[in-house]
Amino acid sequence: MKTLVITGGTDGMGRALARTYLERGDTVVVVGRDPAKAPPGAVFVGADLSLVGANRRVIDEVNVRFPEVDALVLCARFFRTHRYVTADGLEGTFALDYLSRFLLSHGLHAPRLIVNVSGPGQPADMIRWDDVMLERGYDGVTAQLQAGKGNDLLGVAYAARHGGRTPYALVHPGGVATSVAGEYDATTASHARALRRHGMPVEEGIRPIVALIDQPPAAPLTAWLRDRPMPLEPSAFDPAAAERLHTLTLELLARHRSG
Repeated sequence: MKTLVITGGTDGMGRALARTYLERGDTVVVVGRDPAKAPPGAVFVGADLSLVGANRRVIDEVNVRFPEVDALVLCARFFRTHRYVTADGLEGTFALDYLSRFLLSHGLHAPRLIVNVSGPGQPADMIRWDDVMLERGYDGVTAQLQAGKGNDLLGVAYAARHGGRTPYALVHPGGVATSVAGEYDATTASHARALRRHGMPVEEGIRPIVALIDQPPAAPLTAWLRDRPMPLEPSAFDPAAAERLHTLTLELLARHRSG
């Protein structure tokens, strides 16, 4: 019997993963905003994961109720054509797609595996070091690419600290026909519609993730394009850039605590 925690577990691949393991009789904790969309039998934890305090509340609740977690699966994301600032004063895509995953990865008590469903392998220069909140020249694609690169570097920094205890797997699932949740303009909406029409079925999209959960990799950090391992090239998985982002993230969180 396994215990899984899945963010974005009320929709798309997160929901399909939750259903897969619930059907096996496992305990599945889904974190999302709409309890009506939680799969029957799941433990629902309601939270807006773009908010720092909500992430900390989820961490506290899960650590108390489920001190042993076999897999933390990070799926929650939301596309925004227009720049959005959270109540914490953070750019919304950065807050949800990267910062939430940082908090949950480091906050849960030693999950046996972390699977970060993102888009590994982008060049390191996707981070706007002098403007991580994208106050200048925002667009939704840039925001998601930056968050995706942030997750690559999160994996590198996490593995350096905890890799001997908790393997970290970064997964690009390919083009999957999910709801593609987001706020779109005409151009990006047409891309989302095309993905919903032509993407692979969700049940196929989750197969590489199920395989990783069922047989966790031994290496501290792995990156995958579906079921194919990706080389951890320094240009994409740079330890120095990972430490720089880790430090910057801690500084942002410290300012939030003191604000």
